Amino acid sequence: MKKETRRDIASDARLFTFAASTLIAFTLVLSLFTIASSTAEAAQQKPSSAKTTTPATTSTTATSPKAIVEPATTAIAKATITSASSPQELASAALAAQGGDNFRNLKSMVLIGFVDLFSPNSTQSLAGKFVIVTASGNRYHLELQSPLFNFKQTFDGQQGSSSMRGVDLPPLSKFGLNVLAKFDQPGYVVSALPNDKKRRAFRIADAEGNATDFYVDAQTGRVVSYLIPYNGYRFGVEHKTLKEVDGVLVPYSFVQRLELPQGAFFAEYKVKEVKINQPVSDDLFKLAAQ
Repeated sequence: MKKETRRDIASDARLFTFAASTLIAFTLVLSLFTIASSTAEAAQQKPSSAKTTTPATTSTTATSPKAIVEPATTAIAKATITSASSPQELASAALAAQGGDNFRNLKSMVLIGFVDLFSPNSTQSLAGKFVIVTASGNRYHLELQSPLFNFKQTFDGQQGSSSMRGVDLPPLSKFGLNVLAKFDQPGYVVSALPNDKKRRAFRIADAEGNATDFYVDAQTGRVVSYLIPYNGYRFGVEHKTLKEVDGVLVPYSFVQRLELPQGAFFAEYKVKEVKINQPVSDDLFKLAAQ
């Protein structure tokens, strides 16, 4: 193999590692799985039908997944949206569609599945698996495994550690669906955004200017997608399939987008298993030695 080819492969691997781990560490933490101040999650996803191999089991021992959890019988109240709904009413309807108080008061959630990672302008994906655990006090643990790299990141509620230099965890309580649960609290401002086709839009910002743009289905009030600007980058999440589990709306398939100077990276997820409000070991949130 020529030296140039080896360098190209190594460069692609480093780029994949940075983008994929940043994408997952940021957008997943700021998606549905970072819910309220006491939430615990783990997520894995299976490869697309084009893949024939199955990744090995994760090393995380927080939970031992069993059968796929089907949507619970507890029904989420139907959200009501009209053409005259204000931004605050849109946010209220979106929160209700997520599960209302069940969503606000989640103690833990575990999601398990697989992910396909796409680099800019590429039709070839890199299959991977991940485990995400979040818990009370904005604690967080991520493990990501793929043929090109393994990655770990932990946040103990005050500070974080990462197995890759330069990939740092942003504040866990300031973006994504996490702020939807706090939109009506002091210090948060809800403002209108232009609608996107059949999607109604609004923005939630805190006193520091951290903002998330939400796009909800005009019929159901469900959050279809949201966008987050952070440190000069744009992160986006689009929900493809949503299911109700124990009175909380959970994305079973979704796409995440990370826009970098090199182009847009995509990650496609399909959730296999869900566990809600189960204990998680504190050991998972111990920071690695720096």
